[in-house]
Amino acid sequence: MMDRRALLCVLAALPFAGGARADALAGGRLFEYPQMTSAHAAPRNVTVWLPPGYDESARRYPVLYMHDGQNLFDATRSAFGEWGVDEHLTRLAETGQVRLPIVVGVWNTPLRLREYVPADLIAALPAEIRSSLLGLYGGEPLSDGYLHFLVDDLKPMIDSAWRTLPGRDDTVIAGSSMGGLISLYAMMKHPEVFGSAGCLSTHWPLRLERLEGGALETWREAVVQAWSDVIRAGLPDPATHRLYMDRGDETLDQFYAFFQSRIDTVIRAEGWGPDRFRSLVFPTAEHNEKSWNSRLDVPLTFLLPPV
Repeated sequence: MMDRRALLCVLAALPFAGGARADALAGGRLFEYPQMTSAHAAPRNVTVWLPPGYDESARRYPVLYMHDGQNLFDATRSAFGEWGVDEHLTRLAETGQVRLPIVVGVWNTPLRLREYVPADLIAALPAEIRSSLLGLYGGEPLSDGYLHFLVDDLKPMIDSAWRTLPGRDDTVIAGSSMGGLISLYAMMKHPEVFGSAGCLSTHWPLRLERLEGGALETWREAVVQAWSDVIRAGLPDPATHRLYMDRGDETLDQFYAFFQSRIDTVIRAEGWGPDRFRSLVFPTAEHNEKSWNSRLDVPLTFLLPPV
């Protein structure tokens, strides 16, 4: 009798099976898995972008997994605008600047904060700050379960259903804001799976509201120290991995400089040179999809360089 994973793989290979939705794009094709279930995480939609030429060839492709999947391809399905991932990759591939990947857009859920905040970081925080964050986020982190969904459920299905290059060196994970946190965490917790991580406008401060006076200084120092300890202990080998980070300096991104500069120092001290680690600042860039769309070429060419 066919087990559940095998059945999912068979269904995935059928263009309209199981209520899935196939859409045509100017470049490539979208395939949607509605409300994927898992024992590890809440149900969610997953959108797969198959690049131009996929149906006409037998080649295999690297895979780029991205969080907040509803914001990647179609502005009509996003409340905040879209990244234009398909347009960027199609254009960059035409000029030989990237290896053209399959893109897996993993949608977020109402549990986004708890799924994207790294559990190891929360555990490393002082008790008072940890308690404050758990109250703000609505409970304990769910990030380890979310990563198990990606690694144990979603990736095996994607690798079976589509012509992927399944190895570490061809598997990239990326996101913005809290999605930047979980992308870094994914590479640290599963370095055998994810060879590269892209973290745009990474939300290091953890809290969205401003703190005043001495409370702000105490909070920032405690949080950045916890981050430094967790990252120092968890970073994989720079000889086999790539890491991209960036930030703007407007809206929410204006609060990131203090954290990012300290994190950069930690990462470089662990032997990550410029060929493996990049941390950039984009003046006037804001914390939104429009800004991430405008600079997306930069992380894509670094994380998916041509062979």
